[in-house]
Amino acid sequence: MARYSKHVYAVAYRMAGNEADAKDLAQEAFVRVWKALGRIEPDAALEGWLYRIVSNLYIDLLRRRPKTRVQSLDEPIATSEGQMAREQPDPAADVERTALDKMVDQRIQQALLGLREDLRMVVVLADVEGYPYEEIAEMMGVPIGTIKSRLHRARRALRDRLGPVRAEMGGTP
Repeated sequence: MARYSKHVYAVAYRMAGNEADAKDLAQEAFVRVWKALGRIEPDAALEGWLYRIVSNLYIDLLRRRPKTRVQSLDEPIATSEGQMAREQPDPAADVERTALDKMVDQRIQQALLGLREDLRMVVVLADVEGYPYEEIAEMMGVPIGTIKSRLHRARRALRDRLGPVRAEMGGTP
């Protein structure tokens, strides 16, 4: 877990788009690995298997969940110990930079969430996690040519969706 937890969480977060679901997906992935520990070959690529589990768990999550979920940002967060207020950013911090970084991250996450699940998984594994095409193809169980074409479509869609953000930041769209 120590070796893979950050990467598994990062993939889960980019797929799910929120911290709570990402933590649930990562935790369930490790539970499944634990249950199957006796069946894992010592030479097997655990990393690819883990990301495939996260991908499948995410798809299962989408199937179980209603299509839209609305949550008020003003309501307190319910915990097992009661309710707690949502935290506010530190006013002493660089507010403009923090807001800009948060805005860019939200726009990127929205653009990722706008992709079909298969395209999103490929772009997260290739461009966020840095896996080579061969490993992604093995993880997803599809030919390498399919990975390349999905990645091309995903990057093109992201470029189109993020063009206005780059223009706002002073870059070329």
